[in-house]
Amino acid sequence: MIDIHCHILPGVDDGAKTIEDSLAMAKLASEQGIHTIIATPHHNNGTYENSKQEILRKVKKLNEQLQSADIDVTILPGQEPRINGEMSDDLEEDILLPLNETSGYLFVELPFDHIPRYTYELLFDLQIKGFTPILVHPERNAEIMERPEALYRFVKNGALTQLTASAVCGKLGKKIQTLSEQLIEANLVHFISSDAHNTTSRPFYLREAYDEIESKYGSALSYFFMENCELLISGETVIGDIPKHIKRKKILGLF
Repeated sequence: MIDIHCHILPGVDDGAKTIEDSLAMAKLASEQGIHTIIATPHHNNGTYENSKQEILRKVKKLNEQLQSADIDVTILPGQEPRINGEMSDDLEEDILLPLNETSGYLFVELPFDHIPRYTYELLFDLQIKGFTPILVHPERNAEIMERPEALYRFVKNGALTQLTASAVCGKLGKKIQTLSEQLIEANLVHFISSDAHNTTSRPFYLREAYDEIESKYGSALSYFFMENCELLISGETVIGDIPKHIKRKKILGLF
């Protein structure tokens, strides 16, 4: 398996704190069948700043340490930038780091409490510059929780999305799991990844998520998500099924 969203670089954000933590995460990932991880430290979220060149340097060093420790996991460079109006300029100034550096896919993290009014225009600008934006963990955004159809417009116009494995398999609660299912059923999801931060409170759960998807929807869909991760790191085109409007379900009596 390939994990495209993980906070495994040591000492850069709220993920791994030390190299020992990073090695422990990589060892756990390998035991669960993950062979490639894109390191995606937070950037420009009000707390952490991790620019492209720093991440590239630290990924190289971590790969060397993994080889020395005989842990068969490869780390690729990436970044999780918080959405802001300067993202297009930051790309031109070589501050932002697309996933695996040259893939053409770029993570975009929304705030957890709302969708900024300029989001549609920004995503369009990124695409005009030749980058495919991937909205990370939309299932945890309060506005999308309230109005899940809000995601439809972004995907309809070319953005992709990534769900968190722990959300898919119910570790974040029934309401978020049900929303995740709604998004999957409406063809509004393109990737599943761990967003792992450690080996205890926020581990990988990637195998469990794929098993959950296979159990509910069949093996073809789990393979679809896995193949999309392979296409991404190769810089090839990821194409999902035509997005649909959300069919709302009652969640524990809500709605």
